[in-house]
Amino acid sequence: MPSTNNSEPIKLVIADVDGTLVTQEKILTERAIQSVFRLRAAGIKFAVTSGRPPRGMAMLVDPLKLDQPLAAFNGGVITKPDLTTIVRENFLPRAMVEKVIQIIFDHKLDVWLYTGRDWYVRDLQAPHVAREQWTVKFAPVVVPGFDGLLENVAKVVGVGDDLDAVQRCEKDAQDACGDQASAARSQPYYLDVTHPKANKGEVVLAMSDLLSTPVQQIATIGDMPNDVLMFRKSGISIAMGNASAEVQKSATFVTASNEQEGFAAAMDKFVLQAAGKS
Repeated sequence: MPSTNNSEPIKLVIADVDGTLVTQEKILTERAIQSVFRLRAAGIKFAVTSGRPPRGMAMLVDPLKLDQPLAAFNGGVITKPDLTTIVRENFLPRAMVEKVIQIIFDHKLDVWLYTGRDWYVRDLQAPHVAREQWTVKFAPVVVPGFDGLLENVAKVVGVGDDLDAVQRCEKDAQDACGDQASAARSQPYYLDVTHPKANKGEVVLAMSDLLSTPVQQIATIGDMPNDVLMFRKSGISIAMGNASAEVQKSATFVTASNEQEGFAAAMDKFVLQAAGKS
C-alpha cells in the first residue's frame, strides 16, 4: 500500500463518478451531497472527473452546486460547470481514431464514438446502449459507420460482454498506441481510448494548474483501473470497497462500497477528520 505520510493539508478532492460518487443505480445520495457541502464549508474544493461526456454530468451540477471545472472524457474535455464553456480539450488524431476502431472490431467488440458534444453508435439495440443512455440522460446518434466522424473525437469506446475480450483489447490497444493514446477500462465491459493527456493522471495535473493547488494537497477517490492513474499523482488516494483488489492496493486508503455510502464515509474519515473539520 502507498505511503500514508502525506503531511500536506488536503485542499481539493477529485472524485470519479460511476462506481464512486453515485450508487450502482446512478443515484446521488443525500449523504454524498451533504459530504460535498461539508468539504466546501471546510474550505476544501470539490471537482469531478469521469469517462462520461460533459452532458452526461449535468445531473451532478445542481444537486452538488458544482463550482469547479468538470473533467469529462477522463480529461479529454474540461468544462466550466455550465458544461458548454471548454477550458481545455484533448482530441484524438484522426489516424489514431482509425487504428483504434480497427483494433476494437478485431476483438469483435462494438464501437462507440464521442465527439466534444455527441455520442455515435451503430445499433441502438447493442449491449449497454440503453443503459448508457439512461446513465448520461441523452440519446446517441445512430450512424451506419464512422467514416465521416473521425475529426474532433474525444473518446472511442470498445464495448462488449465478453470481459476477457475487453481485457485483451485493452492490452492490444495499449501496445499498438504506445504513448499516442490512453487506453483503459472504465468498466469491465468498457474500454475507453482517449488522447494521451486525456487520462485521470493528467486530470490531477490539469486541476492542480487550473485551481492553483499543489498535487500534494489533492485527494482522489475512484474504483476502476483508470482511476489508478490519478491515485499516483495525488497526495492521498482512496479506493472504493467495490474496486478490485489490484485497484485497492494502489490506493492510500480503502473505503466502503458505493452501495454502502463509501464516498461519504471516505470524506468524513480520510479528508475532514484529517483536517480537523469532521
